[in-house]
Amino acid sequence: ALMCYITVGTPSEPIIDFMIQRNMEVLEEYEPLRSPNATKVFVNGVWVGVHRDPAHLVSTVLSLGRHHMISHEVSLVRDIRDREFKIFTDAGRVCRPLFVIDNDPKSSNRGNLVLTKEHVQKLEDDREIIASTDPEDRVAKFMGWEGLVHQGVVEYVDAEEEETVMIATTPEDLEISRQIQAGFVLPDPSIDDPNKRVKAPLNPPAHTWTHCEIHPSMILGICASIIPFPDHNQ
Repeated sequence: ALMCYITVGTPSEPIIDFMIQRNMEVLEEYEPLRSPNATKVFVNGVWVGVHRDPAHLVSTVLSLGRHHMISHEVSLVRDIRDREFKIFTDAGRVCRPLFVIDNDPKSSNRGNLVLTKEHVQKLEDDREIIASTDPEDRVAKFMGWEGLVHQGVVEYVDAEEEETVMIATTPEDLEISRQIQAGFVLPDPSIDDPNKRVKAPLNPPAHTWTHCEIHPSMILGICASIIPFPDHNQ
């Protein structure tokens, strides 16, 4: 993809220690007969232990990443059917950035992008901060791309994690999906404008979107992006 990023690797030991403190049973102490339905926990492909409350563990580790307590390179994959929770911290994985959608049940912004007008305004203010001559003032106030990542507005997702998330193509699709779930019947746009660009219909059962594309063209690589009308049959 155009905005892809190759991971350089981060230590996995702190994450394993953290999960042990959060009631993860290490493999040496695991008794299958006592908890046969426990979820297996893998770190970089190595089975390190099991956990009886995987939903809580996944949400806890995910919140650590979005609050910049662990590296943004760490990838979390939960396979509910196989009862597996995989964590990847190794180098050489190809990731790409996506906007995060707020799915916190307690949040008033639930179902919307974590990105707000305040974040956009701060990015606009960065232009004036760059022109500032005071280095300390620049470091304290500058937001930039790293600020978006550290505040959980943007998240890097690798190929394996991408299989377990729901990605909206545009913020407009997110709004249309919200209206459909609310029970509104939306008019067919082709009736008003027969020349309007044809878009794939949204999947009605998809109630929870987790991420949104920064721009639909970011799905493509360099070679595919220079093809005229790459989203049409040729």
